[in-house]
Amino acid sequence: MNEAAFLGLGSNLGDRDQQLRDALDGLAGHGITVLAASSVYETAPVGPVRDQPPFLNMVVRVQGALSPLELLRRCLEVERQLGRSRERAVAKGPRIIDIDLLLMGQRVERHPELELPHPELTRRAFVLHPLLELDPELVDPRDGQPLRKGLTPLLAMQLITRVGRLEGR
Repeated sequence: MNEAAFLGLGSNLGDRDQQLRDALDGLAGHGITVLAASSVYETAPVGPVRDQPPFLNMVVRVQGALSPLELLRRCLEVERQLGRSRERAVAKGPRIIDIDLLLMGQRVERHPELELPHPELTRRAFVLHPLLELDPELVDPRDGQPLRKGLTPLLAMQLITRVGRLEGR
């Protein structure tokens, strides 16, 4: 992965700020360098499980020598280390930490474990807003359209509030 990749991080259980910090610490090293981190945003749950606490979300730009599948597996390992169990969790329900591989350069790929870009990328204000904060000129590799075109309609439907930067980042 010598090209930059973007990861979405979210937490809505426990000390959400600390969960995000711990995830960033877990990602650093192991062939991954965190190049930049967006602001943190608080968002209401999106999806089928609405009765859960609000999320803190952010996006980070990373780089390293990992393939997309290796990077995904590292993200899942960090989630496990922080106490997330995907086997016991309610799909789209509350979670200690969630780390999604959103984009990796201009790759468009489909594997049984991974789809690039992330299939929900253009439908989530809590991903697009911090992503575009890091790089406002990003385009969707699937169609070449600027990602910022999708932000305004999403913001009208999904409440998102910038809460600032993670301390120490």
